[in-house]
Amino acid sequence: MSEINPYRAPESHVADVAVTRDDSGFIARGRAVDAGHGWEWIARGFGLFKRQPAMWIGILVVLVVIFFLMALVPLLGPLATMLLSPVFGAGIIIGCKALDEGGALEFSHLFAGFKRNTGNLIVTGLLYMAALFITAIPVMAIVGMTFLKVLTGMGGDPATMVGQSLGTFVIGWLLWMALLVPVLMAYWFAPTLVALHDVAPVEAMKTSFFACLKNIIPFLLYGVILLVLSVLAAIPFGLGFLILGPVIVASIYTAYRDIFFEG
Repeated sequence: MSEINPYRAPESHVADVAVTRDDSGFIARGRAVDAGHGWEWIARGFGLFKRQPAMWIGILVVLVVIFFLMALVPLLGPLATMLLSPVFGAGIIIGCKALDEGGALEFSHLFAGFKRNTGNLIVTGLLYMAALFITAIPVMAIVGMTFLKVLTGMGGDPATMVGQSLGTFVIGWLLWMALLVPVLMAYWFAPTLVALHDVAPVEAMKTSFFACLKNIIPFLLYGVILLVLSVLAAIPFGLGFLILGPVIVASIYTAYRDIFFEG
């Protein structure tokens, strides 16, 4: 009969368990986070990129080629690009989720949105396109009226008209940028909410808008940092976007996890 050593450390067999994200803590309306989280979204996004940089870059290059080829088709190409952007985007977000849970980002994730809530993702793209068109109407009206005066000579002195036209163009561009911000806020998390939580397109865009509004300060920091990084990425012939592009996409996922889940 063997003796038991009372001083021996206890032994137990522990199976390897994959990291999983508990979606039961989903906050339907999102939560407000501290300003510094704007930087953390980018840092965490870069962390996801570092796990499989070659795959990230490959997916980005293929997506750019797909969009370029679609853009070559007159009329239907740009329309298809707008409608399918949420589908491709949702697929990459699904890949981010798999990577975040200890799995792997696969090339097939680029097309995962075509297998999950595809119809609602296309509707999301349609709503986004409609919103962009609506924001462009007042800008086109302001700029168009000014150029009409220039063409018809109704503005008086040509030099004065040219100066007024340039000023109107700048004002119109600033107006469009101001109108574009709420549209981007409504779209930012919408494909993710549709794909991962089966939220209806209109509700997803409303939820995304108010979630961004709650976190306007961290998003301002996030935007400023990305602006600086974009300038740096553009310096070496734009090659820096091979890294920054995937990081931005991954940061959308990390921001979603931060805002729509506790902890």
